[in-house]
Amino acid sequence: MSVSVIIPAYNEERTITDVVRAVMASPYADDVIVVSDGSEDHTAFLARQAGAQVIELPDNRGKGAAMQAGGKVARFPTFLFLDADLIGLTPTHLRSLAQPVLDDQADMTVGIFEQGRFATDLAQLVSPYLSGQRALKRDVFTAISELEASRYGVEVMLTRFFRNNEHLRQQEVILTDLTHLMKEEKLGFVKGFKARLKMYWEIGTVYLERPTRIGRDDRPDS
Repeated sequence: MSVSVIIPAYNEERTITDVVRAVMASPYADDVIVVSDGSEDHTAFLARQAGAQVIELPDNRGKGAAMQAGGKVARFPTFLFLDADLIGLTPTHLRSLAQPVLDDQADMTVGIFEQGRFATDLAQLVSPYLSGQRALKRDVFTAISELEASRYGVEVMLTRFFRNNEHLRQQEVILTDLTHLMKEEKLGFVKGFKARLKMYWEIGTVYLERPTRIGRDDRPDS
């Protein structure tokens, strides 16, 4: 299957093995890339053990830069991005995300949690545009400028790009029984809350930027 799975990760040793193993059990095991974004734990080592190709960035450059680094070495024309802290990921989730893009029914899919945990379900109900589970065409991804500087605002940038280029097709996909670790669970309440505020600041910075448009003649090939 012509899908490259790209997993940006920063200090995700608790969950990265299960995430990679789920991908390796799917039809998309031929190109699985974990980008360790300056991790200081065993994320890179465990990802390799689970079967992924690993790119290790020397310092923490942010989620957008990690996604871009993975895209540069990806082999296939469809990218499937996953968060590294997912809990309950299955090959079925991956197929649900990728198939509409592979069938040319969408230029990007966005995965929405449902029946996972109340807190994460509610967060995605309120702000589905922040979901990190997405499949999209390589040419669409590479057409978006300033990804490297977007950090946690990368999902907002992707969503706004589609909203401001009406000829691009976006489709939401329900991902049942899937959730992720929250920052407060990873870091403790105080550090996690501070990390969450920093994330929201980065998201807000991107949200206020001027949107990027491409013309119909620039639409990526299907």
